[in-house]
Amino acid sequence: MRILLAEDDVNIGRHVAESLRAEGYEVMVISEGPEVWEAGEDSGLSAIILDLGLPGLDGLSILRRWRKDRIQTPVLVLTARGSWMERVDGFDAGADDYLPKPFRTEELLARLRALLRRAGKVSHTLFSAGRFQVDEAGRIVTFNGVPLDVSPLEFRLIQLLVQNKGRVFSAYEIANQIQGRDDDASKNAVEAMVARIRKKTDGSAIETRRGFGYVVPEEG
Repeated sequence: MRILLAEDDVNIGRHVAESLRAEGYEVMVISEGPEVWEAGEDSGLSAIILDLGLPGLDGLSILRRWRKDRIQTPVLVLTARGSWMERVDGFDAGADDYLPKPFRTEELLARLRALLRRAGKVSHTLFSAGRFQVDEAGRIVTFNGVPLDVSPLEFRLIQLLVQNKGRVFSAYEIANQIQGRDDDASKNAVEAMVARIRKKTDGSAIETRRGFGYVVPEEG
């Protein structure tokens, strides 16, 4: 699912984007109001996370324009403005939910999931490869029919390999897909995650193609 994150604070934007990608979302980050307005017209977006304090064109004006143009993509508003009157303004402009700053990332993710469920954007899609089965909406991984206790990044790694069963990914490619980075530290983190997943399953659950990368075979 594709998420537009409209946030002009670089640190908040980076942190939220990393958390969303770790949960399996495809994220587009934009910080300038006019560009956000244009990007929000993309019908392929599943949801928009919109900061109201954007430069060039404020978020409330953008939201009103979207709704006037009959763009009904679900919008979660983020803002440092916390009064009840400002929240009412946001809802009247067409916001679907409202989260004041500062916030916990866990709450943002929970509110996003609820927003997507209400909008009917979430379906229980199951993917299988080898001895893995991934419930994308339920965020559940099973191996040989037994649920695994995995972190969000481990889930994303398994999800990537299972959805692309039979395809070999280098550690750098995996890091870029699940973390949005492809530096040496991220590569090492991927290798550590693969080692942890193997301990939770067995050594052949994720195969190594020496010199190329990792793969989940189509058949276990």
